[in-house]
Amino acid sequence: MLELILIRHAKAVSPEWGCTDFDRTLNARGERDAVRMGRRLVELRLDVDRMVSSPARRAIETAQRIAGEMGYPTSDIQEIDSFYNASADTLLAEVQRTDAACRHLALVGHNPGISWLRQMLTGDPADMPTCAVAVIHFDLDDWQAVHSDTGWIAHDESPSGLPPDG
Repeated sequence: MLELILIRHAKAVSPEWGCTDFDRTLNARGERDAVRMGRRLVELRLDVDRMVSSPARRAIETAQRIAGEMGYPTSDIQEIDSFYNASADTLLAEVQRTDAACRHLALVGHNPGISWLRQMLTGDPADMPTCAVAVIHFDLDDWQAVHSDTGWIAHDESPSGLPPDG
């Protein structure tokens, strides 16, 4: 079985003059939500063998906070340039390039592509809010075999569904 953890980046600061969309950082809520979501993934006993992310600052900051909570080395997060505002097809192509030795793949990206990929792989059209996670299972042995409607949602998490801090 293969496990794909789709993660939409956490809430970012509003675009401001002098700051590009690419360079937007997480706001305070986004920072908290990413840590809380990382803790939730630990509670679910999820593993990560490989984590890939959009190179946009808000996506990398989300990936780093979640990885830190999960015990995944932040230095091992792979930034993939084509993930910035990528289509579902672009994201799927990277999933399919993943080595079969990797059983647990985490992908951090942006809407609408991340939600479209979720729908493509599972048939579930749910929109993913910021810092939402969809854990998709595949009864497959090779990532190359992943395509439309081959997976199912094992866990569907969003910050609004998590208990408050403290």
